[in-house]
Amino acid sequence: MAVVTFEDKEFENVCKELESPQLDGGWEFFTESHDVQIHRLYREESGLYEYKVLGTLSDVSPSVCADVYMDLEYRKHWDSYVNELYEREVEGKKVIYWHVNFPMFMSNRDYVYMRELREFDVDCGHVWAVLAQSTTLGDVPEKDGVIRVDDYKCSLVFASDGKQGTKAFMYYYDNPKGMIPTFIINWAAKTGVPGFLTSMQKACRKYPEFCSKRKTASS
Repeated sequence: MAVVTFEDKEFENVCKELESPQLDGGWEFFTESHDVQIHRLYREESGLYEYKVLGTLSDVSPSVCADVYMDLEYRKHWDSYVNELYEREVEGKKVIYWHVNFPMFMSNRDYVYMRELREFDVDCGHVWAVLAQSTTLGDVPEKDGVIRVDDYKCSLVFASDGKQGTKAFMYYYDNPKGMIPTFIINWAAKTGVPGFLTSMQKACRKYPEFCSKRKTASS
């Protein structure tokens, strides 16, 4: 059985962000579109931004959102940026390898990280929280032509929006290294996050069908 990867306090803090995002200390409004609002915080040491995202997936449940996000096999079917993705257990912890397709003329990136999903009952109701962070566990060798991202952190929380959908919070930061122009990073943040949530919403709608076919194939 996998051991605990993250501390209880880390989960408590990210769950609070869903109802009341902590935007003091330099966080600034960045953009808003398609029911998604993004704030960002500049990091002096890297010259990059951390992002906090609030969004709504109007017609899918939070439990399905959590299942879809955690299902690596299914992600290979709906996320076109996935080149390679798998999970294995190392020293009792689940370690994920994720190779991401980058746009033409740019080197692909890959990530080695740990993640954990927990469920909680909080003031706003039942929530599903996921924490993820880079790790050096597993000794996964780097690949020629692919840049290893070793500074990555992501948190997500899903809860009911009080209707038929899901309210979601996401924190995201990574340092992709390399000489990526600022306008491309800004474009990716403005379009990539809303685009990801839209793709995930579509994937949630199709998830029961995928699970049914997978069950049939394995029986």
